[in-house]
Amino acid sequence: MSHNSLLAIEKPARYMGNEVGSRPKEGAEIRFALAFPDVYEVGMSHLGLQILYAVLNDLPWVAAERAYTPWADREEQLRSTGIPLATLESGTPLARTDILGFTLQYELSYTNILTMLDLAGIPFLAAERENGYPLVIGGGPCACNPEPLADIFDAFLLGDGEEAVVEIAAACRDWKKSGGPKRELLERLARIDGVYVPSFFTVEYHDDGRIRAITPLREGYGPVRRRFVADLNEATYPTAPVVPFLKTVHDRVSIEIGRGCTRGCRFCQAGYLYRPVRERSPEKILELVEETLRGTGYDEISLLSLSTGDYGCLTPLLKELMVRYAEEKVAVSLPSLRVGSLNQELVEEIRKVRKTGFTLAPEAGSERLRRIINKGITEEDLLRNAFEAYSNGWRLIKLYFMIGLPGEIEEDLHGIVELGRKVKLEGKRAGSGGEVNVSVSTFVPKAHTPFQWEPQIGHDEILARQALLRTELRAKRLVFKWHAPPLSFMEGVFARGDRRLGAALIRAWELGCRFDGWGDRFNAAAWRDAFEGVGIDPCFYHRRRERDEVLPWDHLDFGVTREFLLGELGRSGLGAPTEDCRFGRCTGCGVCDFDRIAMRLAAEGGPGARTPRIAAQPADDGKVTIRCRYTKTGPLRYLSHLEMIGLFTRAVGRGRIPIRYSRGFHPHPKFSFATALSVGVESWAEYLDLEVAPDFTPEELTERLNATLPDGMRITEARVVPPGTPSLSVLMDKVRYRVILPAEATTGLADRAAAFLALESFPFRKEKKGKKPAEYDLRHELAGLTVSGTALELVIGRGKPLEFTAAVTGLPPEALAGARIEKLDVIFRDTPLPLPIQIQDTTNGQ
Repeated sequence: MSHNSLLAIEKPARYMGNEVGSRPKEGAEIRFALAFPDVYEVGMSHLGLQILYAVLNDLPWVAAERAYTPWADREEQLRSTGIPLATLESGTPLARTDILGFTLQYELSYTNILTMLDLAGIPFLAAERENGYPLVIGGGPCACNPEPLADIFDAFLLGDGEEAVVEIAAACRDWKKSGGPKRELLERLARIDGVYVPSFFTVEYHDDGRIRAITPLREGYGPVRRRFVADLNEATYPTAPVVPFLKTVHDRVSIEIGRGCTRGCRFCQAGYLYRPVRERSPEKILELVEETLRGTGYDEISLLSLSTGDYGCLTPLLKELMVRYAEEKVAVSLPSLRVGSLNQELVEEIRKVRKTGFTLAPEAGSERLRRIINKGITEEDLLRNAFEAYSNGWRLIKLYFMIGLPGEIEEDLHGIVELGRKVKLEGKRAGSGGEVNVSVSTFVPKAHTPFQWEPQIGHDEILARQALLRTELRAKRLVFKWHAPPLSFMEGVFARGDRRLGAALIRAWELGCRFDGWGDRFNAAAWRDAFEGVGIDPCFYHRRRERDEVLPWDHLDFGVTREFLLGELGRSGLGAPTEDCRFGRCTGCGVCDFDRIAMRLAAEGGPGARTPRIAAQPADDGKVTIRCRYTKTGPLRYLSHLEMIGLFTRAVGRGRIPIRYSRGFHPHPKFSFATALSVGVESWAEYLDLEVAPDFTPEELTERLNATLPDGMRITEARVVPPGTPSLSVLMDKVRYRVILPAEATTGLADRAAAFLALESFPFRKEKKGKKPAEYDLRHELAGLTVSGTALELVIGRGKPLEFTAAVTGLPPEALAGARIEKLDVIFRDTPLPLPIQIQDTTNGQ
């Protein structure tokens, strides 16, 4: 594939690799590919994958590498060229790795798994993969019911992966040395706590489609119990993670302050899968924040937990973070605050740098329904939190609800509208206007929850309830956002599905299904044909399950007992609450052994001693501007201008540059680029102005930035520019480019160049979507032209080098797709031109 192949597709930075923090290795005994079945920017936002990447690469004998699902344009490109899907770090084809580990985050990403296997040349079915193919293993939240994938995967890891993934890699290394058959490897894996090998179980069915029995084929194997990390303080955490070039879904430092939640919301799968609660100490969190900010250069810290507001030391921790980082304009976000856990102190701390979004999740529209689901919040709590947010400058609050919850009636839907209206009134009371977005998803019953036996409402009922909400919310001038019914329908099928769904999944993929979780790409007709083709009624999986029915996941033990879940289901029917054992007595869910596996809460009290950092300069300090010249070569030429802004923002943070910041609620570092370089153009002459502290020298800036910028980008010059100096965009006059042409475009090149120079004018019009067309004269904008072999050197004013090249050669732009473009120099005003206009045909010796 040519070096320009990435220019033909959307977002080339998805496929470049070589990011800051990536860890390519040579000669490792085990090559472990961490595969995420979605696009790069979604997968790179997943903290779990970053943790496993760090854990594995800390082992000298393992090379952990990454792979993501290519978007449709890249998939087509790989298929047309016959190039197999490979890892980003070393370009190793996935079929030549030892272990291919998929993160199972969302049921509607399953067809993407098949895409990745097919592009790698790996058979779909585990039974067809003998020695010579990698071990295909899955983990993540969807592994709590992996049965729809049971025929495709060799094994699954249930629960926490930090320790188990090392044991899996070691078992693979030992088996590889022994040279035994694949079954021997599966036997080794089955002896590891938390590893489930589906081929070691057989499933029998009743005539009506329900499961009769799930029987282990290996003596003493099952039920398979999930894996636990006992102490989060001791767990590996990636303080120097891979930092992407492009903007990802969560573009920030994510610090897991706690794992697990015991609030006991009866619909919440994560609340049951990740018990018990284990918190990091404030001292450890502060240590990780400092190291990660230094290692990444991000300007936002996200404190992650299923219920961040329940963290015991949250207020003193947040105050300490503000003391350390507010002057550097590092913001702190709390993405999972529970209604009622917010107080005025927290709100005031969060707003000190910038407001990072405000979301509240009442889940249900009435107090009655919130008791059924054990949400444990009141309308009073919600309205108080809304008023505090509006009073502190937030203008928009997002409210999350669900429809289709067990016990829901029409009055609960009207309650959603009324609650949204009351929140909006809190904004008016606070004097800030008060905008409200009401987001509504459809309840999907999930395995290992008290509602795993409950039915899911059908497609038509979802549409009817959404229509009611749409009409009433619009009347109250509230913004309504909803989840597409076909996606909720399909999620429910696979969330509680069994092994028979594997055939439907493969058939849907063969019919073209890809990226099903992206609503505009979901192909409902293909899925209908797939189910019909294999004789499955998908609505079978939405039905109510009998209390004594064998469930597809009954042989997988995630710690919470069946008896406890049935008890919670009974209490839901009574609207009876179950208290949080974090604050009250043990509820007897069955997870803890009160020895190794037990609740571990952070000690009360404030964080430890502070770590000094270089503070950003207040906006009223003396202004010093340093002008830099830098290179952008190699794979970095595929980065867009927006991605370059992100790269330099993080580089400034990693290099601890005392940068100045803009004012306002969303401050950003004060640097400016000369121009936006076209994607795909290499450059040895990019320019950037940075405003820094008065005593910071160009030499220091060069040293610090070059220590943290990726390969292909280097500061080559830096100097202080006097106050009042015009901006770079004003000073720039001309640019010198070299365009190396494909061989087929060079015939008679010197003659064609001479003919172009003989013209008095060459008008050019460039259409811009949604903008006025740009018009200029290419002949008048050309100040220098040299033909040298297969290369054109151009000195131009307005316009792009490819536009001039097409005009000189007379070829259409598509015929020049293989050209390599290099930006050699910038000519500033009042500077003599470095090149006269001349024609040289060195190919013919002239």
